[in-house]
Amino acid sequence: MIAWAAIVPPALGQGTIPRYSSTVLIYDLGSKVTKAVQHADVIWEAPNWSRDGQYLLANSGGQLYRVPIDGSSAPTPLALDPALGCNNDHDFSRDGRWLAISASSPASARSQIYLARSDGSSARLLVEAAPSYFHGWSPDGRHIAFVANRDGNQYDLYRISIDGGTEERLTTDAANDDGPDYSPDGRWIYFNSARGGGWNIWRMPAAGAAPGDTKAERVTNDDLEDWFPHPSPDGKWLLFLSFPQGTEGHDYRDRHIQLRILPMPGRRVGGAPPRVVAEFTGGQGSINVNSWSPDSRRFAYVTYDPNP
Repeated sequence: MIAWAAIVPPALGQGTIPRYSSTVLIYDLGSKVTKAVQHADVIWEAPNWSRDGQYLLANSGGQLYRVPIDGSSAPTPLALDPALGCNNDHDFSRDGRWLAISASSPASARSQIYLARSDGSSARLLVEAAPSYFHGWSPDGRHIAFVANRDGNQYDLYRISIDGGTEERLTTDAANDDGPDYSPDGRWIYFNSARGGGWNIWRMPAAGAAPGDTKAERVTNDDLEDWFPHPSPDGKWLLFLSFPQGTEGHDYRDRHIQLRILPMPGRRVGGAPPRVVAEFTGGQGSINVNSWSPDSRRFAYVTYDPNP
């Protein structure tokens, strides 16, 4: 039996009527069964799976919470600086020691990137330039990949060492890029891009797409608008979110969307077409960041329903 957690994040405020209710679900690839683990009449977003497989990490009301995967108890907040307003771009390093967080703060209304211990403590600013949004850890834990706007016009992809220093630009195409995430072997970064018309999934070498983005390769090419590709930890599957044709961005929660998977491309892209594994009402926050379980058997996502 699911124990629905009735909590209202502090940022929502008393008497406020949220626009959406949220349900956090887990999909099992083997059984094709979906299990709900959290429901609330507020917005929850972007579940990550803990590296020990015991809980999901999700954000709501500017805070980060542990959500038990069995739904037996209420979510509990991380020991994160309450001055940080977390958004839906966050995840643990592969070894589970560190947590990358995108957040606003009293010093910056636009998103910056912080690095904290896995429990949320001792957060330090890693990427000061804003806006910047974390999206993926390199498998060796030495770099993070992120999306940022540096010219006021387009979003491109970057990486930076967890020790800080100068950020490295990875893409330069005039179209917007988003959602970078590393393959488990560290060779590739998968991302979504509007280059070539419509949103599709692309990949590039982990060191970058090269001058002119000549090393960027298109992975999907159909009528749907594809976002946020996430390789499974075992390297077998690529999971991504697909909006209806013509959807210009991803800042929606009321669209009929699909989660689709592909066998992970090898040396060359192409092969089997995408397969739909879930259809629901959602969008922004459904799977912004990697949501695979450590054993690659399950993934988590969020659906939304408008509140009356």
